[in-house]
Amino acid sequence: MRSAAGSGKSKATVAGRVADELREAILLGRLAPSTKLKLDRLRDEYGISVSSLREAVTRLVADGLLVAEEQKGYTVAPISLANLDEVTRLRMELEPLALRGAIANGGLDWETDVTAALYRLNHTIRVPGDEASVEAWEVAHNAFHKALIDRCDMPLLLSFHRTLMNMNDRYRRLFLASAQDQRDVSAEHAAIAAAATSRDAEAASALLAAHIERTGQALRQRLADTLPAALR
Repeated sequence: MRSAAGSGKSKATVAGRVADELREAILLGRLAPSTKLKLDRLRDEYGISVSSLREAVTRLVADGLLVAEEQKGYTVAPISLANLDEVTRLRMELEPLALRGAIANGGLDWETDVTAALYRLNHTIRVPGDEASVEAWEVAHNAFHKALIDRCDMPLLLSFHRTLMNMNDRYRRLFLASAQDQRDVSAEHAAIAAAATSRDAEAASALLAAHIERTGQALRQRLADTLPAALR
């Protein structure tokens, strides 16, 4: 007979696995924006309890990928130009703030982590249209941005940043996964890392904000070309 502690841990593990799989389905567009989740079907598909499934979807609500409506259940968060603009603006304001904190607080270990994350990102090949390579690049890309700000020592800001990155990632995966970026993104990342590890907070913050803005503009153009006028 399993102990109560063991049972609780198992439930958490199951909920985490299902949340990860649903997150991937949303980010990759397999669950399209505004799709209503059918919890009964998902429960049967994953073979889990109602409580574990609700725990999983609650995590995705916190990540900004699902919307919970009273008496209506859960829906994949919709996409819009206004939402993308807000996510971009918030990242431009908050991520440089976090970077300034990391530059002030981070030591040699932080510098090493930033350099290692950049190296991994630069050596991860992204082939537009190839799902596996795009996903590997996205993981390395997120790890680099996280490494930059990890020593800001502001847990609430880091948590909010994770939510913003989830939202931003979905737009990038939906609209840039099959496109060849015309920018030299590697050079942008290298410049940000160099300024950060040189402790030039002004330059690093400005470079990071410009980098986020350029990506937001590229995504906005692709989204505007795709969305019906009514949804813009």
